[in-house]
Amino acid sequence: MTPKSVVVLDYGSGNLRSAQRALERTGANVTVTADADAAANADGLVVPGVGAFEACMAGLRSIDGERIIADRVSAGRPVLGVCVGMQILFARGVEFGVESRGCGQWPGAVTRLDAPVVPHMGWNVVEAAPSSGLFKGLGADARFYFVHSYAAQRWEGNPETLLTWSTHHVPFLAAVEDGPLAATQFHPEKSGDAGAELLANWVEGL
Repeated sequence: MTPKSVVVLDYGSGNLRSAQRALERTGANVTVTADADAAANADGLVVPGVGAFEACMAGLRSIDGERIIADRVSAGRPVLGVCVGMQILFARGVEFGVESRGCGQWPGAVTRLDAPVVPHMGWNVVEAAPSSGLFKGLGADARFYFVHSYAAQRWEGNPETLLTWSTHHVPFLAAVEDGPLAATQFHPEKSGDAGAELLANWVEGL
């Protein structure tokens, strides 16, 4: 069986090599690149992201990443956003009182967690969506690694979308599965066996 091809989109943000290594362990053929043709033609596209929302959007726009993502989604081709790579899929992000425009694949805003301690950093459990493909085979006690101060805290999109929640003082979206477009707020590549199983589930579905 031919290995699935996965591109980790290099737009100047994210744990590119750790994401590459984690995906390679699933058996996928993984390339880290900013090349639009490679990103368009791969079986799966991973959009990583760390740092500030606006900085990630600036990097994404510099390689026409918004169009790359939009074209894949409209063609029904899988995309997985990770951490800030999930946040930028929403319509807007609000950081330090400044609102920035996101990719707009999903309506709504990413805002600061209303918690006594931020960032939310470390291991946490999630409440996986019923019939989730990403969390298939993972128990309710599975823990994932989070590092973030901002998150989507409500869902304004399609009510049939599969939503996975977690809590750090307040509930927030830990993962979204919306047809070909999926995303996790946590870092699967840093989440040990549970993260490895989630990535294997995603690659299996390509």
